[in-house]
Amino acid sequence: MTGVLGAIADDFTGATDVAVAFRRGGLRTLLFFGVPPETEILSPHDAIVIALKSRAIPAADAISASLEALRWLQNRNAEQIYFKYCSTFDSTPRGNIGPVLDALSQALSPDHVVMTPSSPEHGRTQYQGHLFVGDTLLAESPLRDHPATPMTDSRLPRLLRAQTATPVRLITHDIVRRGETAVREAAAGKSGYVLVDALTEDDLRLLGRVAVNSPLVAGAAGLAAGLAAARASAAPTVTEARTPIGPAAVLSGSCSARTLEQVAVMTRLGRPAHRLDPVTTPDPDALAAGALAWYDSLTGVDGPLVYSSSSPADLERTQRELGVARSAEILEKATGLIAIGLAERGVRRLVVAGGETSGAIVSALDIRGGVIGAEAAPGVPWIHPVGDHHPALLLKSGNFGDPGLLATASGS
Repeated sequence: MTGVLGAIADDFTGATDVAVAFRRGGLRTLLFFGVPPETEILSPHDAIVIALKSRAIPAADAISASLEALRWLQNRNAEQIYFKYCSTFDSTPRGNIGPVLDALSQALSPDHVVMTPSSPEHGRTQYQGHLFVGDTLLAESPLRDHPATPMTDSRLPRLLRAQTATPVRLITHDIVRRGETAVREAAAGKSGYVLVDALTEDDLRLLGRVAVNSPLVAGAAGLAAGLAAARASAAPTVTEARTPIGPAAVLSGSCSARTLEQVAVMTRLGRPAHRLDPVTTPDPDALAAGALAWYDSLTGVDGPLVYSSSSPADLERTQRELGVARSAEILEKATGLIAIGLAERGVRRLVVAGGETSGAIVSALDIRGGVIGAEAAPGVPWIHPVGDHHPALLLKSGNFGDPGLLATASGS
């Protein structure tokens, strides 16, 4: 294929992950937060990524948003669609991976959909249909305690079959080892959704070549990179990415194990830190005002941290006290207000941890899109928003980055 590659991502950090995979593969990539207006003027591009907040909303709403994104992409000559979901297959028995795949499949009528959540650079691999996080099965990893989508099963065909009536098939790694022709033959004989084992980047490049002419492909950033590599021969050379400069701040809402490590590193380094406690202050305006007053009291500090990240036990207590929906609503609104206040105070770099937190901040700042810049960590690029008045953003998925990422990305 030589036309435009369009991607629909189910959260904002996932969108940045797949956008940088496309860019790294040699494709000129545009990223938009939400579906842009029909009047949007596009710079030269090979790929367009639309970031949605559809992972945890009702399935009907996720379908509606995804189909709107699809129509917009098709109107911009996208001839292939990549549905990007999380590399840990974050979902529930009700969706939303299956329902959105069903809607996109009905619209695009593929013979079958090649897919895998495997992303080896992030420690995610699929083997014998099971998803591993590092050397641990998904259901035995910290994702088992995810507050919104606890992953208590590692068997991918079973997880997906709970969400769709479409046939779900598996191509195991012994077939992948036989090469591209063997995988093509195995996939060609299967309708519906074809989950394919992948352990290495070479496996994913092979799958990218297999799927390069399919109207619909699905997976995490690993397969997106394989697809970009298969398409890159027709793409111009991408210019060098740049890293932003200027005052920085960190806003963290993720409660993942890796983000908690990263927050701990910042506090050990002596970075000023302010915790948002929605139980003590259940008013988001007051919560934000308190954080900004704390920020104003600082002098000459580098990359202060404002966070609501908490341990599973603390999170459970908060949700028991306020309810899951209300606690999330308070924190997301407060974090958005804090981001606005920090930008007004001259912060030029915002490092953000967590998909929902990222969505709240992008929405609050009214950032509609941007150019993908340099990576601070694999799959975690700087985003240079449209319009010079916005700060540059680093939107980090909860589990991404080494323990020092928040500290190093916000340093001078």
